[in-house]
Amino acid sequence: MSTVAAVDCGTNSIRLLILRQEADGGLTELAREVRLAKLGQGVDATGEFHPDALARANAVFEDFAALIAQQGVDRIRFVATSAARDVSNRAEFEANVRARLGVDVDVIPGSEEARLSTLGVLSGVDVDTPALVFDIGGGSTELIVVGEGEHVLSSISLNIGAVRINERFLPGDPPSEDDVARARAYIGKQLDGAGIDFAGLASAVGVAGTVTSFAAAVLGIQEYTREAIHETVLTRGNITETLERWLTQPSAVTAQEPCMHPLRAAVIGAGGLILDEISRRVPGGEVLVSETDILDGIALGLLP
Repeated sequence: MSTVAAVDCGTNSIRLLILRQEADGGLTELAREVRLAKLGQGVDATGEFHPDALARANAVFEDFAALIAQQGVDRIRFVATSAARDVSNRAEFEANVRARLGVDVDVIPGSEEARLSTLGVLSGVDVDTPALVFDIGGGSTELIVVGEGEHVLSSISLNIGAVRINERFLPGDPPSEDDVARARAYIGKQLDGAGIDFAGLASAVGVAGTVTSFAAAVLGIQEYTREAIHETVLTRGNITETLERWLTQPSAVTAQEPCMHPLRAAVIGAGGLILDEISRRVPGGEVLVSETDILDGIALGLLP
């Protein structure tokens, strides 16, 4: 048997997956945790992690260290993406991780992010190809075009994420129509310049908190479960109706909705604009929601 732990540290959330591979090759999920730390708070403006963000992240690392110790993990991989790539105080962040989890931070390039995301997503869903796999994060959005046999045809990381767009374009709560229009135009320009043949896609799969939050709202569930969310299909109507509500009410009201975390509520409108602009470009406007993603890919990649 082999037990592994994967940590995916993003701009908005930090997640943990502990998997055990049994003697017969089967997999047992021992823990799956997600914590919103908003590590990317102010990074777009200052170029460094805010002390409050580091403190929130440290608390998460300590919780995760306790869970990892309980399960007798053999191997750990700590992956960081957009938030940690360019900050000036990255060394402090990395020291915090080593002190609490005993592992180095692996700040991966976009190509590795695409490979792990594809591995994770396609471990849980079947899609027609060519398929667009997209991950709306806090600081960036990854767009991966996958062909037959899980082959990555192209991948790109765009500097449009829920936290980044919210801080740059949407200061109001709720934001003004003019600010929303400016944010939408910027997102659209980034997508149109990504070099993707959206019209030639056969399907689109979305992962991460923005997309799953939309799925939870559309389904009207009172308590979040991965089983309920996984493989939900979001239509154009689902997306535009939900986005309109979240863009026109204060985040404090949105935070009271079932399955909505307060830190997510503050940026869900920005993330929703990215989702909406992707949806309007893919054939049929439909997005399949996957609960398997890069976190699963990291863990699967650690197994023998």
